[in-house]
Amino acid sequence: MNTLPSQLNAERGAFSSFEACRNTQKGPVVILASGASARQFPLREFAHLPVIAMNGSVALTAACGIKPFFYVCTDKSFRDQQPELFTTALHHSERLALWPEQFAGADIPAGTECYPLHKADNPGVLDGLRGHGASHVCSRALWSKRARSIAFSKDLSSGYYDARTVAYVALQLAYHLGFEQVLMVGVDLDQSLGRFYESGEGECSPCGLDQHWDSRILPSLALMAEHVVNEHFQVYNLSAVSRIPPALIPRIGLDEARRIAA
Repeated sequence: MNTLPSQLNAERGAFSSFEACRNTQKGPVVILASGASARQFPLREFAHLPVIAMNGSVALTAACGIKPFFYVCTDKSFRDQQPELFTTALHHSERLALWPEQFAGADIPAGTECYPLHKADNPGVLDGLRGHGASHVCSRALWSKRARSIAFSKDLSSGYYDARTVAYVALQLAYHLGFEQVLMVGVDLDQSLGRFYESGEGECSPCGLDQHWDSRILPSLALMAEHVVNEHFQVYNLSAVSRIPPALIPRIGLDEARRIAA
């Protein structure tokens, strides 16, 4: 675990360094998304594991009395759309990964480590030829800049790659931190199922899963499955209704998850 004192104040623009927390962790981690299936997961049973929460999934960590190891939000409008959940995330997370402007004016408890997000530069032609660079892997595409932008960052100091779902950012963060087994919870990626914390009565945040599934989300997950996942970085999907093909990310049940968590 990164034990460096943060001594941060977002108002003054002081932040923690992603470089300082790189490869500081090991073992399993839970990535908790907001898909409807998350409601069925016994999170309290896995409370001994670090949890990377995102967007409104902090509704579940708060209900279970769990402080997220990291909270990630790349949606700059989420604070306005879901102010109560965003405040919950700020007050109950050990570490925050947000855009710098999301920290501005935010009421963040002392001691919270604040990591500013930024997007990585698109891989160059040579990276497209090789399929990788010093801090990332990318699609092998010599002439297509758009195709090369399908990439996976291994070092968030250099930024993250956008697949139009914050779950993909969380996967890059898990790799950056050094975790070896990732248990994905609530990563349904099915727009029709909705989010577990939205009742349909209040304001719902926009969702672009269907719009970006074929062009960004699925190709990015396929790249990760082929070129990033290995014996040192394994990813498992606990959502039985997930849109992600099991051939890319294997689905497991609770018994297997318990074995990994133990």
